[in-house]
Amino acid sequence: MRRAKRKAAHDGRSLTSLLEEGLRRVVDEQSSAPRAKRVLPPVSTATGGLRPGIDLNNSAALQELEDLEYVKRLR
Repeated sequence: MRRAKRKAAHDGRSLTSLLEEGLRRVVDEQSSAPRAKRVLPPVSTATGGLRPGIDLNNSAALQELEDLEYVKRLR
């Protein structure tokens, strides 16, 4: 901070104006930096559908199927 005050006094300007200029330079550097290209996740080309007997409108049946699969994995 002392160096900044001395620099401002040497240049004949206020400390505030020196800080403002520094902030402008930092912000301008960041905005002019090249941005990384956006990477989109791969799109699935899988075909098929639901397993036979699965009804998405019946949440109790879905929960029961999940529970049965969980029990099978525990064995």
